[in-house]
Amino acid sequence: MILWLSMNGSTIIITLILMFLVYLAGKKLIKQKGRGCENCAGCSGCCFHCFDDQEREKQEQ
Repeated sequence: MILWLSMNGSTIIITLILMFLVYLAGKKLIKQKGRGCENCAGCSGCCFHCFDDQEREKQEQ
């Protein structure tokens, strides 16, 4: 077992790094999806309705 781990150590490290990066990307996507509007399913805040709301908020400040 120790021999197998020593021979595949770099592969294991790269796999862990890639899994962590996928986790961060998924977390970011979930956070972005929560900022969407009720008019569009899954717009992630990029539709015209969300853009218009953001511009209004900027002008009010």
